[in-house]
Amino acid sequence: MLDELKREVFEANRALVDLGLVLLTWGNASAIDREAGRVVIKPSGVSYDTMRPDDMAVVDFDGRTVEGDLKPSVDLPTHLALYEAFPEIGGVVHTHSHYATCFAQARRAIPCFGTTHADYFHGEVPVADPLREAEVAEDYERHIGEVIVRRFRTLDPMRFPGVLAANHAPFAWGRTVAKAVENAYVIEEAARMALHSMQLDPDLQPIPKYLLDKHFLRKHGAGAYYGQADPR
Repeated sequence: MLDELKREVFEANRALVDLGLVLLTWGNASAIDREAGRVVIKPSGVSYDTMRPDDMAVVDFDGRTVEGDLKPSVDLPTHLALYEAFPEIGGVVHTHSHYATCFAQARRAIPCFGTTHADYFHGEVPVADPLREAEVAEDYERHIGEVIVRRFRTLDPMRFPGVLAANHAPFAWGRTVAKAVENAYVIEEAARMALHSMQLDPDLQPIPKYLLDKHFLRKHGAGAYYGQADPR
């Protein structure tokens, strides 16, 4: 069941290691099949070096395991909260990549200083509010998702395909799990470039809106013209 989706999720998790976004077991990727009512996610604490596609955990939308012998990632409730709130997304990635995590620990959004960042995010990479003590004490991982969703009350998750969980680390998403991996990689590189840019000029201001809009909208939205036309 869901063999192709399990393969895609396995490959996405392996890509996180190959791209240098994950050390040890510090991260996970998942994908959703909305018609089947299933989510496939990395199993909890399993080494990336030894896991196989069949090791991926398959759960229903309530988080109950329906296929596989291994426990799903402990971050599953966060993934489920994002899938529930953002119906356009098909994949979610969580990492503890170095530079993005530094911004998350500092509770600082990643400013958009240039066009590389603007090609993927229509502004800064936002940071969610810190969790309250009661939110940490019970249903911790679910509350991480809920605080992210609250941050997006006025943001389009497809124009801002990722977020920093305060004191924690980044989450990214996309229409597919492969795209979520790409966006996680972009967040890490945007954080690295932003930090170095601020070291060069502590008073650096974000990219002008007209240039931000140009670069984002030439790749996204109805008027996008970057890349090749769909042959279909």
